[in-house]
Amino acid sequence: MKKILVVTGTRAEYGLLRWVIDGIAKSNLLELQLCVTGMHLSPEFGLTYKEIEKDVERILRTEFMSNLARTNRRDSHELMADIFNSLDRSTETRFFAALEERNMESASKIKSLMFTFDDLMRLDSAGVQVLMRQVDKDRLTMALKGASEDMKKLFFGSMSNRASKLMKDDMTAMGAVRLSEVEEAQTAVVAVAKDLTEKGEIVLEDGAAGSDMLIE
Repeated sequence: MKKILVVTGTRAEYGLLRWVIDGIAKSNLLELQLCVTGMHLSPEFGLTYKEIEKDVERILRTEFMSNLARTNRRDSHELMADIFNSLDRSTETRFFAALEERNMESASKIKSLMFTFDDLMRLDSAGVQVLMRQVDKDRLTMALKGASEDMKKLFFGSMSNRASKLMKDDMTAMGAVRLSEVEEAQTAVVAVAKDLTEKGEIVLEDGAAGSDMLIE
C-alpha cells in the first residue's frame, strides 16, 4: 500500500485539500498520512486543527461502518480491533458509542479482540520482565502513573527492590500529569507488548484457568 502525506498549514488551503484527503482515506490502495501545522495551530486563527480532527473522525467513522458491511465479518472485526487499539481513549469511546447504536453484536466482538493495557495483568512475572526490557523507562513510568494498584503491584513485584523504589520515586516526582500523557504512554507499552506476543516472546495467560496451558 502506497503512503500519501498531505501537509496543510492554512484554513483556505485545507478547504481545497479536504476532498483529496477524503478520497485518499477511502482508497484501498493508499494510506493517508496527515500533517497539520502553521496557522491551524495558532489561537489567533481559531485553532482550526480541531475542525480537521472532526473531519478525519467523520471520514474514519464512515469507512468504519462501510468496512463492517462489505468485508468478511471475522477479518473486519480483527481489522477494526487493530484500529481501535491505536486510538486515544476519548476517540475510542465516541466510536464505540456510534457503533453500539448501530450494531451491538459487532461492538462486543471487537472489544473481545482488542489488546488493551489492562490485558497486561495476564502476564506472568517473566513476561513482565521481558516487556520492561523493551519499553523506554520514562514511558513505562508514565504508563504506570495512571495504572491500577494491581497493575503497579504486578510490575513493581517483577523488579528488584532498588528498581521499584526508584520508579516509585520518579512517579512521585512527576506530580500531577495529564490523562492524555498517561494514555499515550500506555498505548505505546501495549504496542510493544503486542509485538512481543506476536513473536512468541511473551504469553498472555487465558482468563479461564487451565484452558491455555504451556507444555514443556
